[in-house]
Amino acid sequence: MRMEVAFHLMDYDCIVIGGGHAGIEASLAVARLGFSCLLITQNPDRIGALSCNPAIGGLSKSNLVREVDALGGEMGRLIDKSLIQYRVLNRSRGPAVQAPRAQADKLLYQSEARLAVERQPRLAVFMDTVVDLLASRSGVAVEGVITERGHVISAKTVILASGTFMEGRIFIGEYDAPQGRLGEAAALGLGGKLRERGMPAGRLKTGTPARVAGNAIDYEKLEKQDGEPPEAFSFNHDTGEKLDRPSVPCWITYTNAATHDIIRSNIHRSPLYGGKITGAGPRYCPSIEDKVMRFPDRDRHHVFIEPESCGVNEMYLNGLSSSLPEDVQEAFIRSIAGLEHARIVRPAYAVEYDYLDPLGLYPTLESKSLAGFFAAGQTNGSSGYEEAAAQGVMAGVNAALKMRGEPPLVLGRAEAYIGVLIDDLTTLGAKEPYRMFTSRAERRLVLRHDTADSRLTPMGRAVGLVDDTRWERFLYKMQGLDAIRELLRTRKIEAGAAGGSAGKTLERALIDGTITSEQAPPLLPAQSRPEEFDFPAEWIIRAALDIKYAGYIEKEERAAERNAKMEAVKLRPDCDYHSIAGLSAESKEKLSLVRPLTLGQAARIPGVRQGDIALLMALMKKG
Repeated sequence: MRMEVAFHLMDYDCIVIGGGHAGIEASLAVARLGFSCLLITQNPDRIGALSCNPAIGGLSKSNLVREVDALGGEMGRLIDKSLIQYRVLNRSRGPAVQAPRAQADKLLYQSEARLAVERQPRLAVFMDTVVDLLASRSGVAVEGVITERGHVISAKTVILASGTFMEGRIFIGEYDAPQGRLGEAAALGLGGKLRERGMPAGRLKTGTPARVAGNAIDYEKLEKQDGEPPEAFSFNHDTGEKLDRPSVPCWITYTNAATHDIIRSNIHRSPLYGGKITGAGPRYCPSIEDKVMRFPDRDRHHVFIEPESCGVNEMYLNGLSSSLPEDVQEAFIRSIAGLEHARIVRPAYAVEYDYLDPLGLYPTLESKSLAGFFAAGQTNGSSGYEEAAAQGVMAGVNAALKMRGEPPLVLGRAEAYIGVLIDDLTTLGAKEPYRMFTSRAERRLVLRHDTADSRLTPMGRAVGLVDDTRWERFLYKMQGLDAIRELLRTRKIEAGAAGGSAGKTLERALIDGTITSEQAPPLLPAQSRPEEFDFPAEWIIRAALDIKYAGYIEKEERAAERNAKMEAVKLRPDCDYHSIAGLSAESKEKLSLVRPLTLGQAARIPGVRQGDIALLMALMKKG
């Protein structure tokens, strides 16, 4: 039971609620920008916990990690310190969809995350649970928080990053309990208070697979999946220096007809199919019971067996997320090749939780109804560590800029995957957990993961998150890339170096496909390079890709320029659309709900007609 408000702690400029990936990035950004910040978490030992899959990166997610890093965030550095396997996905496909992914030693990642937070000046950690917000007398601005133990803590800004803990409840068959993760208490009270304040809130669902004892697996029946030599996620890593990290294998097996029969015969015991869970789950990461029921013609599904840490005897069964009872889980897991004698260490479970509909947020991630209150991460209806970190750094930056009295930082869809992510959330809302995909980005060739530093480091520098040392390193790299492009334009391929391409410039050979970008580095010998530069192969490949796809990139640029004209037309957030004659009834309703900040954002709202956009444009021209 919550105590009555008892006493007052010191004031802070900002309070961050939650120590997950959004909370880490938000609190570090605020503190690094010179403001005092208090990170309130239910358990400091769980700061940076990898609650589900012990991995960072992957398709489109690696773009987010590198963009967070380019802005001055922490996630890239954390995974570089803790990875235990590295692979590049889609290496055989085009560069726009290639993506590095790293298995993490989850205990080491967590330890490094906590150290980063605790070593940061102006950032303090406090163990408690926030149950309500303090607001001004008028109720229009946040002024702090109230905690479960009765602390009243004032702040100029508050960032909510509670993940799955706000009113969380886990489900394992017939068992359910108020928890945000298995064995960890839910954060109760705040969800109801936000609803009382009129904030749009709902329920979502996600889940995680069982963990099994690694020494009870028959590895001879599994397909081995080795890693590749690791490359750094962080642009702040010394180029050319190899990461000194272990490479631990992962393993692959498959479900089968017996597995599916066990699940079908027990589907009535699933809380998902029995009606106990009402929140929408992630469409692109379904539970194993969802896969079996929705795809009855599939005779098997992949199971990726991945290490949790080098220091523990637990393996993660990627692909077997479930909320079925534990006896059913044991039965279907043991029906799978290599897992016949599996011992479950932690059962799979589903978790249902409160989230804020991001339609209630501006693209700055500030609440439309409570000034100074920001939200980031899974709280906003997204899924995934990387999506959370991306929102966290932006919420932290914009909270700090608000306290400075400066304009916010809003990344456009043409500038970053982060821009696509936040625009999708705040324009379309989230009726199910949102996951980032490369297909969501219109400028995939420009927004490659290897270009994140050139796109966003100047922005990170402008707001104050990129220090002098890192900025000098960035400028050196940009000068080096310019020099490489000039060499590629002028350097001719020597006879015998590449069949049929002798005499061509490297630029021409790249454009006509005679050579690939990976073949370019050895064709640019060291003696041809300026003395002041030592070009790493990754720089040459990056410049070669820019040249190879220059024509396609120009098409993306032209489309982006057209869209930029729409984005340049600003709309007032307090505009009374119902008073505008000529707008359709549906457009009036949708525009009033989203309250877009630009004409471009208005045009992306489902249900808003093009004729209504033209009307708004005409009215803007008339002033």
